[in-house]
Amino acid sequence: MRTRFLLLFVLLVGLGLAVSAQRTVKPVLHGRHWVAITGKPLGATAGAMIFEKGGNAIDATCAMLASVCTMWDTLSWGGETQALIYNPKTGKVIAINGLGVAPTGATPEFFRSKGMAYPPEYGPLAAVTPGTPGGLMTMLAQFGTMSLKQVLAPAIEMADGYPIEQQAADTIEHQKREIKKWPPSVAVFLTHPGEAREAPQPGEIFKQADLAVTLRKLVEAEQAALKAGKSRKEAIYAAYDRFYKGDIAREFVRGSRELGGLITEADLASWEVHIEEPVVTRYRGIDVYKLNTWVQGPVMLQALNMLEPMDLKAMGYNSARYIHTLYQVMNLTYADRDFYYGDPYVPPATPLKGLLSREYARERAKLIDWDKNDPNVKPGDPYPFQGGTNPYAKFLANWPPPPPKPTGAEGSRTFEEGFTAGTTSIEAADEEGWVVSVTPSGGWIPATIAGRTGVGMSQRMQAFVVDEAMCPFNVVTPGKRPRSTLTPSLALKDGKPYLAFAVQGGDTQDQNLLQFFLNMVEFGMNVQQATEAANFNSYQMHSTFGDHRAEPGRMTLNEVTPSAVREDLVRRGYKLDYLKLTSGPINAIFFDRLHGTMWGGSSNHGDDYGIAW
Repeated sequence: MRTRFLLLFVLLVGLGLAVSAQRTVKPVLHGRHWVAITGKPLGATAGAMIFEKGGNAIDATCAMLASVCTMWDTLSWGGETQALIYNPKTGKVIAINGLGVAPTGATPEFFRSKGMAYPPEYGPLAAVTPGTPGGLMTMLAQFGTMSLKQVLAPAIEMADGYPIEQQAADTIEHQKREIKKWPPSVAVFLTHPGEAREAPQPGEIFKQADLAVTLRKLVEAEQAALKAGKSRKEAIYAAYDRFYKGDIAREFVRGSRELGGLITEADLASWEVHIEEPVVTRYRGIDVYKLNTWVQGPVMLQALNMLEPMDLKAMGYNSARYIHTLYQVMNLTYADRDFYYGDPYVPPATPLKGLLSREYARERAKLIDWDKNDPNVKPGDPYPFQGGTNPYAKFLANWPPPPPKPTGAEGSRTFEEGFTAGTTSIEAADEEGWVVSVTPSGGWIPATIAGRTGVGMSQRMQAFVVDEAMCPFNVVTPGKRPRSTLTPSLALKDGKPYLAFAVQGGDTQDQNLLQFFLNMVEFGMNVQQATEAANFNSYQMHSTFGDHRAEPGRMTLNEVTPSAVREDLVRRGYKLDYLKLTSGPINAIFFDRLHGTMWGGSSNHGDDYGIAW
């Protein structure tokens, strides 16, 4: 009996050391010259092709982004792109805001008039303006070296026909009932109409003629500008204008409005990509960068601020106390997200300075109940920590408001499908020092195709709320960006790249990225071990999708979690379920300064894949 308890003690307290020594399902990618990682093997191959032709990490990223959009992994050209870029020439991290905005007429009153408690999950009324084409072309023009023609070449070849992979093919079949609501989508996706399986078979050559025409139009605009004596950058922006102000824009709007959408030509013409400064915090000497509050990324920075004074290593990797600590910290930070995060370009302004202050983190940490879960955690009040008074105190006192009654327009996805909804991520780095982390999304299957463009429209509108009492910073408003879950990450140590990392998975993204980061920094795992390591997920925060509900106290654990840990967590008030794979499909690059090399990691959770040289 004594031996049994000793073994249990070693398991719980020393598990970090045990995991850091374990073998992984996938090998580490070692590269000296470049690394390219994304959600599918074909997408990574596109990046490798560009690197081999002399492109830098931005060029390769753009090629991978174009390819995964064409592959519907799990996004399309009408979605949104957000990125962090380390520029070795300036030593600075740059943020790319390629998130679309709500179109003309998208107001709370409009959706209420349709009997909707939230904007819908699918269809043309779910769409914000396309952001990915603009995000890609802005990154390429500003920081790349190649032409649009070069980086779009793999995607154009794929649009002409490529062997579709199983996940996309099966998703088409699974979602064909929704697809059949929109004739242009039927024409693209259901290649075997009337048969038992109407979707393509895995490995079948999947052709997208309209999309191929659209992509070639972009190249035509660029090449015509070059012939007219324009610079590389000017020529790429000529293609940008053709998408947002030319014949592509007109057809996109015509197709959208024909199906009942709201997007106008003026909405497309006035939208723009923002090149921004990211937000940052320091954890144990490492500077961690995230995008601003138009995504959920700052929750990880808030969590790190709360966790840094704690001795996480002494708790032991995935001990009950460690899991409980992270769960409670996330309760507090995600409650702040649910109430305060929104588009910083449209009033009201999120109290970001207060949210990221160390003093606020210390005050929030005092609320942790170390013995049991608190299912009633509320947002804090960061305004005093930036010298202000909270203008929404009445909402805060009564938060959350009663959930709206179901309307029947909530969509077909289960709570879990919405909460963990996947997309893809892209990580790239080169020997010159450029580093890119991207989490693009939107326009996933069952996307509504806009006319003859071949472009699937975004579904990001559903991230808005219509009730100001739920989140006064994220109320649907024309010209406003919805608060997104998409959250690329970069970390620097001593001013040099240390880690680039991202993951797909809806509201679980920063949960998994926080645990991944701590796996490396606190528990000594290498980048591949950290991508595969068992994480847990909380559902106590409000879902960004569907009916925006929460399930306080619910937790998903890995199947290998010891019974003693399970029993301890149940005593603390958690409702547990289990999965075989819980890391999330994390992709990452670690920069080995000692040897001057790059280590790529890509988890075994899905089809994510990397190539290095």
